[in-house]
Amino acid sequence: MSHNSGKPPIRIILRKTQRIGVLSNRAVLVKKAERAQTYTKVFRWHLPKGQAHKPATVEVAGTFNNWEKVPLLRDRVPDAWQVTLHQIPCNRTHHYMLFVDGKPVPDKHCDGLAIPRGPQEEQYALQTVRGPRVFMLFAQTK
Repeated sequence: MSHNSGKPPIRIILRKTQRIGVLSNRAVLVKKAERAQTYTKVFRWHLPKGQAHKPATVEVAGTFNNWEKVPLLRDRVPDAWQVTLHQIPCNRTHHYMLFVDGKPVPDKHCDGLAIPRGPQEEQYALQTVRGPRVFMLFAQTK
């Protein structure tokens, strides 16, 4: 069979796809609906009323970033610290903790409390009347 039959080559147009990588010199395409959905979250911590001491560091870490501490930046006007994290995997519950000067602190904006899973989470857990707990984040898409 001859490839030069006088007919123009067939063009394939893929719609609703995104190039996500290269495998064996061929582009790997995934439909938009099949791509992993992600979530953006703003973490905030406010200096408690009556506390004059400003912490040296405020950080967040959780299952969404393999428990790597990420610093929150200070916003002087509301006397708060904050960071926006992108690409948090959706449709699952994440565990996380806030740290002030390296120590876990309560987060009144968390979605709930969870029993720590494994030694990594146990080392960061807060002690409560019901035992050690970490914070939950319900990462959902709209």
